[in-house]
Amino acid sequence: MYDPAQLRTFLAVAQTLSFTQAARRLGVRQSTVSQHVRRLEDATGRLLFTRDTHSVELTEDGEAMLGFARRILEVHEQAAAFFTGTRVRGRLRFGASEDFVLTRLPEILEGFRYEHPEVDLELTVELSGTLHEQLAAGKLDLVLAKRRPQDPRGEPVWHDRLVWIGAERLRLDPDRPVPLIVYPPPGITRALALRALERQGRPWRIACTSGSLNGLVAAARAGLGVMAHSHGMIPPGLVRVPERAGLPELGQVDFVLVHGRHRPSAQPAADALAAAVLAGGERLHRR
Repeated sequence: MYDPAQLRTFLAVAQTLSFTQAARRLGVRQSTVSQHVRRLEDATGRLLFTRDTHSVELTEDGEAMLGFARRILEVHEQAAAFFTGTRVRGRLRFGASEDFVLTRLPEILEGFRYEHPEVDLELTVELSGTLHEQLAAGKLDLVLAKRRPQDPRGEPVWHDRLVWIGAERLRLDPDRPVPLIVYPPPGITRALALRALERQGRPWRIACTSGSLNGLVAAARAGLGVMAHSHGMIPPGLVRVPERAGLPELGQVDFVLVHGRHRPSAQPAADALAAAVLAGGERLHRR
């Protein structure tokens, strides 16, 4: 009833909330993306997206289709692998940024391990900037992280905006420097936060530095300050800082998959894990 190609297109649009970005990810024309979505909506008899010239949003039926599409594609790929006899093997060095510590990424990795038991998966959790450096040095084969500013590389997993977050009871004194909770260099979010404050001319001070997301969240929950974070993954116990606090806009951020090129032997395993992450991308959001 549901064409796998149309389901993959649907997932790409759902994860990027952009027909243009979905077309880039899939390597097809934007008109093809629109056609696939329209045919899938015809097959379901339901509207899956609301869209205008400025935005794309999932409907309630679209949210429901996310889980169905992922499971259908997983079973489809299992059957294809079984009957073609293809087995992915070898060592795969995968880097995931600290942003995903509190998401359901472990479920995606567990499913991948189940489907590809002959892959020796080695996981590194680090700052996005550090992961990009390790990938360039040939120490990793695949990275899931924030895209670096002015870096065009990477397959988009989803597009989000950065927001200021903190404890609900936190109140900022406009006459004092903004207390910041940040990753150490070369944290991408840190650099974007400092740049935004400096553009605004707003004084700031470092209240807490930690290379661990759990450490930053603990400091924020304790009311030590504010931190810049992806809107789609705000940790429990923290809220967006109200606009009346006068903090500057932080802009947008892309989470991407970037392949290494130093070990061609790892490419099949990297491709398989990238496909699993893209298929299950909605589970990486904490809403």
